[in-house]
Amino acid sequence: MLLKSEIEQAFLKQQEQFLAMPAQEVSRFVDYSNFFKSGMIEVISGIRRAGKSVLLQQIRKSISEKSVFMNFEDPRIFNFEIGDFPKLDEIIGDSTSYYFFDEIQNVEHWEQYIRQLHDRGKKVFITGSNASLLSKDLGTRLTGRYIHHELFPFSFDEFKTFHQLSNSVSSFESYLLKGGFPEFNKTEQVESLQPLFKDILLRDIAIRYGIRNTRSLLEIAFFLISTIGKEYTYTGLKKAFSFGSVNTVSDYLQWMEDAYLFFYLPRFSWSAKSSLSNPRKVYSIDTALARLSSLSYSKDSGRLFENAVFLHLRRQNLRISYFRENKECDFITFKDNKCHQVIQVCTEITSDNKKRETEGLLEAMNFFDKNEGFIITQHQKDELILDGKHILLVPAHDFFQNIL
Repeated sequence: MLLKSEIEQAFLKQQEQFLAMPAQEVSRFVDYSNFFKSGMIEVISGIRRAGKSVLLQQIRKSISEKSVFMNFEDPRIFNFEIGDFPKLDEIIGDSTSYYFFDEIQNVEHWEQYIRQLHDRGKKVFITGSNASLLSKDLGTRLTGRYIHHELFPFSFDEFKTFHQLSNSVSSFESYLLKGGFPEFNKTEQVESLQPLFKDILLRDIAIRYGIRNTRSLLEIAFFLISTIGKEYTYTGLKKAFSFGSVNTVSDYLQWMEDAYLFFYLPRFSWSAKSSLSNPRKVYSIDTALARLSSLSYSKDSGRLFENAVFLHLRRQNLRISYFRENKECDFITFKDNKCHQVIQVCTEITSDNKKRETEGLLEAMNFFDKNEGFIITQHQKDELILDGKHILLVPAHDFFQNIL
């Protein structure tokens, strides 16, 4: 437990620093007006340095009532425990209406205190960089009391606003290279982004889960970020990295997903069991992070392009799979358990690759009985009629501007 004076010193310093944060070049495109209409606890999760603290500042500046902020990763309160919350309450007082807590999942049994605040009619905002730890604790004592939101690095629209760019092919090409992390887009210094990948692996995974052999964790992570858009299996990774158990591989990948480093796309199957056993594809949280963490994209921008399309779909909270029978289709999206979109990704359709790129798309369209499919390109806009099916070639900058 901490002394009340230690908590108060850290708390007051944090209020000063939080209020002194400089105005941002661009506000995050998050409609938080409904947050204030809700009587729920607002939970915002996302990868480190995606801008969660900036979003809290943005929300906090929109209200006039008294509010407080506390970051539980502050080393001055490293040993903060559940029993220290009454001391924090005494420091804050009861006149505060809004509470903003960052990385609160670092405090064991934190949800007990948040429930008390909610029962007292306080509006609470929570942010965290680990989806699993948040959801596990929220599901115990706070079921039905919270709404979960995810914050990603800059979307294409936010990127254009940040850099004051028009909606164009060149703007999208710049987005592929620079990605969406705000600090990197501000400084364009590799040193502001490149260490992040390793830092998350060590701080959020190795230390948190007691992994002693960090070398194996780093090796599999660097392999995954070098193979985005490609299939993997637990058994294949186990053999490739000489793990003693498939469960170890499964745990590592799950922890990396919980930290928002990677997403894993299942192959479509009506059978849940088959979907779990089939190979999955891996995608990164950010194209610049992938590019700077691996040498494999120096000449292969196609997979970064595919990764960017995946992220755009993932932001829409769509259920996504890839399709493979005889041929492959990159993305199938679903709404209300029905196929919504059939999407192929190709930087450019030429006479050499047209047959290959359309075969998988047509097979998926026939399978799901869809008359319209899409090929997302880097700059081409066109329409094709093949086997009685309508295929639209849509430039990425237009596709990202609108949800099809």
